[in-house]
Amino acid sequence: MLKAIIISMRPDQWIKNLFVLAPLLFSRSLLDFEMFFAAFLGFLIFCGASGAIYLINDVKDIEEDRSHPEKATRPIASGRLSVMAAVVSAILLSGLCLGASWFLFPRFATILLVYLTLNLLYSFILKELVIIDVMTISAGFVLRVLAGSAVINVPTSQWVLICTAFIALFLGFSKRRHELIIQENSAVSSRKVLSHYSPYFLDQMIAVVTASTVMSYALYTVSEETVEKFQTSNLIYTIPFVLYGIFRYLYLVHQKDRGESPAQIMLSDKPMMLNVILWVVVVLAVLYQ
Repeated sequence: MLKAIIISMRPDQWIKNLFVLAPLLFSRSLLDFEMFFAAFLGFLIFCGASGAIYLINDVKDIEEDRSHPEKATRPIASGRLSVMAAVVSAILLSGLCLGASWFLFPRFATILLVYLTLNLLYSFILKELVIIDVMTISAGFVLRVLAGSAVINVPTSQWVLICTAFIALFLGFSKRRHELIIQENSAVSSRKVLSHYSPYFLDQMIAVVTASTVMSYALYTVSEETVEKFQTSNLIYTIPFVLYGIFRYLYLVHQKDRGESPAQIMLSDKPMMLNVILWVVVVLAVLYQ
């Protein structure tokens, strides 16, 4: 049963929680052991909390998942994990994560509670509301960054929040586009909200958030606040990696019919992985010189 619970918590999706570590990186505190340890604990706590949400989400969508060719193999939908066991596990896991987060930093616990509440609302209500569904996902990423700032007790960069929100919207609308295309090709209905979207409509929103993501990140690198904080203007040299990452993702979505899972793309597409690694290396070289 433990294996089924862990699978239902979707460890492959925990890469999203790396956003918790963004404030650590951009506060130039990566080499501070105490702050690094606190941030890493925050990352682990968010992994547990997001896993609890996935358990609840699979319980909520059990009937839909059973009629889906791929999702039907999930532990809860297939019957390998009972609904009761999943709900009890989610409650215990949420309580454990909230308790640990309060022990680390009360403000971090408050943000985690907001994250859990928002995702429960998403699972039962907000996922059926067009546009609001993707904006809710984006808010979850912003909360991760806020939590990362809270757990190491550093000010939250408004620029990092803006960039996070736009990149999350970009990924969210790209995923909806992929889901819509797959649904049209296979006649399998996986999300009711997809009936409110169209490829053209999603392409328009993707175009808006793509431009917004690039511009917000570019402005962040050259802003007076950033240059004064880091005592360098060299962060501008990380822009090409951001551009390539976005263009590569668009290529995978439009030309390769991928986009079902940003996490899977990050872990399986070698050019994307290399680009992210190079971006991190250059950021480290600029900020920690």
